[in-house]
Amino acid sequence: MSAFTHIPVLVEETVEALAVQPGGRYIDCTLGAGGHAAAILEHSSPGGQLLGIDATPEAIKVAEAKLQAYSGSTLLINENFVNLQTICIKYDFQPVHGILFDLGLSSLQLDSNTRGFSFQHDAPLDMRLSPSQEITAADIINTSSEAELARIIKTYGEEAYGRQIAHRIVQERPIATTLQLVRVIERAVGGRRARIHPATKTFQALRITVNHELEYLEAALKQAINLLGFEGRLVVISYNSLEDRIVKQLMHRESKDCICPPGTPICICGHTACLRLINKQVITPSPVEVQLNPRSRSAKLRAAERIITQDEPYKVAEKLNFLVGGKASGWRRPALLKKLRIAFSLP
Repeated sequence: MSAFTHIPVLVEETVEALAVQPGGRYIDCTLGAGGHAAAILEHSSPGGQLLGIDATPEAIKVAEAKLQAYSGSTLLINENFVNLQTICIKYDFQPVHGILFDLGLSSLQLDSNTRGFSFQHDAPLDMRLSPSQEITAADIINTSSEAELARIIKTYGEEAYGRQIAHRIVQERPIATTLQLVRVIERAVGGRRARIHPATKTFQALRITVNHELEYLEAALKQAINLLGFEGRLVVISYNSLEDRIVKQLMHRESKDCICPPGTPICICGHTACLRLINKQVITPSPVEVQLNPRSRSAKLRAAERIITQDEPYKVAEKLNFLVGGKASGWRRPALLKKLRIAFSLP
């Protein structure tokens, strides 16, 4: 697929939520075809820098072409964002002014007729974001027990007919292609008509399971908070309730000083707020954008700003020094602490 046919979602809202500024350093954790990255680089010129991460090798190639005009300001890495902190330490790209997660599948993936992400094409049941991953959707479909399949479809697809679909899959397997699976699902639900295709939720559940999406998201969001400098922005665009729930809960939890259970007479958690919510109400695409790009209809944008206590640079320095250990290539606590104090605007 050509990068020029890709339509990024909520672009203006994303740039505004990130508070993109000339000379800023930004991370796009889900680079895709480079639509959001191009907008960030445009608004951060002159002097802006962008680290782009994507687990799909094809996305890196398409984004390189898209961002060719900014080649001196970009670093594109073929990796999963679950390794965000390790990547930033390796390439000395921290702290940063803003971090973006656009969690939806890119058009590169949805329109591919070889990866099996969409039931619009007949393709092998793969669904891996990276070819280096071992487990495919076909492996899950054809080897999992009926009970496990039902759990996956109900938990990650929020599919009310999960048990019926799992039962039918077990009866009719082996199943090798997307259209084979679609026909099995349609028979399982008895031609049920709804606003969305009856296979939508099952395909979502399989994709999430294959790529460990929810576990990796939660881990990456926690890393992202530690990588933001003073008043740095974290922006996340999600496309299903499972992702949005993780983002919402983490941002709300990290924006409170106390997270003790209700009714606790005095605070015993010792938790300190590290985020300030930017948009307390979720941002969604306008009717005009949905009409132009129907794939944007379920998008939800949430944003938060990093707040930092006076002693936090010391804590972050110690943590990073410990994580880097003997592989620091010359990084030691004093130099790291000096960098963090400058980034955090502290004396």
